[in-house]
Amino acid sequence: MTGDIVLDVRDLHTHFFLRRGVVKVVDGVSFTLRRGEVLGLVGESGCGKSVTALSLLRLLPQPAARTVQGKVLLDGENILTKSDREMRQIRGSKIAMILQDPQTSLNPVFTIGDQLRESIAKLHPGQDDAVMRRVIEALRKVKLAAPEQRIDQYPHQMSGGMKQRVVGAIAISREPRVLIADEPTTALDVTIQLQYLKLLQELQQNSDMAILFITHDFGIVAKMCDRVAVMYAGRIVESGPVRQVFDNPRHPYTQALIASVPKMRRQAGRLPTIEGQPPAFSDLPRGCRFAPRCPLADDRCRTTYPRSFAVGSEHAADCWKVGATV
Repeated sequence: MTGDIVLDVRDLHTHFFLRRGVVKVVDGVSFTLRRGEVLGLVGESGCGKSVTALSLLRLLPQPAARTVQGKVLLDGENILTKSDREMRQIRGSKIAMILQDPQTSLNPVFTIGDQLRESIAKLHPGQDDAVMRRVIEALRKVKLAAPEQRIDQYPHQMSGGMKQRVVGAIAISREPRVLIADEPTTALDVTIQLQYLKLLQELQQNSDMAILFITHDFGIVAKMCDRVAVMYAGRIVESGPVRQVFDNPRHPYTQALIASVPKMRRQAGRLPTIEGQPPAFSDLPRGCRFAPRCPLADDRCRTTYPRSFAVGSEHAADCWKVGATV
């Protein structure tokens, strides 16, 4: 299932410098991703998942956002120290990303073939026939019907599921080592979601690439991922192998998220909810960021952020209550 570490993120801090002050959207995030592994990054909307992904690719909105601390080691090299020219060579060839909305990811005034050709031509400069063969093959890999005809179509002539496949084809066209999938099934209906998830699994198994799968859906995590990292208000609060985290969630936030997932084998009733709202990044709590919503919080939780406590093999949680029982 897993091999060597291809992506090692260490103490990543990404801040937004606004007129009202500094907003710490990613505040000390660390994780690893191995060859052939799928890591799920889970959390409520607005917790910093997408900004984490954009930080890895150095595609942050300028000039407001900036990574101020940390390392992103891709095959052992810190890409945060690379020049803009070097990053343009790394994106697509070593690390690529599928964005949330294919409608805004594709240029409406260019055909699908033109947009795929732009990426693949970098591998075969001046070889138009070879490039076109790779374009059609990339569309065939994502199981888009009649790729020879689709290359002359525009995005508006395709359904949401077809456009998501095209975006996936662009992302894998240069066979990256790491693929970041940022909620790629959000805009798809349930049937197409399942097809797309199966497609990603097949692509990952055939190429042995590592995938960082960003989602808010624990059902998708159970189906897709080997390990999971739960994010809340800019920090990863629990991480570990999927089965360990599902069977024995230790952080109260993880417990609440899993409890809110409907159980198909049980009689339907009122689903548990998490009281309150996530904190604003401009006004973060002094201690544990989940403390204002946590039923177990005490004075220490409200004043001091907990360290990470190991609770199993590669399983850890940032919670004082976990520390008391380890």
